[in-house]
Amino acid sequence: MDPNNKTYSESDLQKLENQIDQLIETVGQLKQENTSLRHQQDNLMSERSQLIEKTELARTRVEAMITRLRSLEFSS
Repeated sequence: MDPNNKTYSESDLQKLENQIDQLIETVGQLKQENTSLRHQQDNLMSERSQLIEKTELARTRVEAMITRLRSLEFSS
């Protein structure tokens, strides 16, 4: 840009166009990354739910075994 008459040269416009193109590309990449991270988060939350469910099942089974062992101990 010429500071005296505030006009833009062809190279100034080209630089601006290149910067805009880079911004558009960056936004596209960020959108893809965001989508990927959201899918990953969904998968991890699902896996976490399954692990919690399995843990609860294991806890219930262990508690039942302990109860049976105690009843066997007292009946002996």
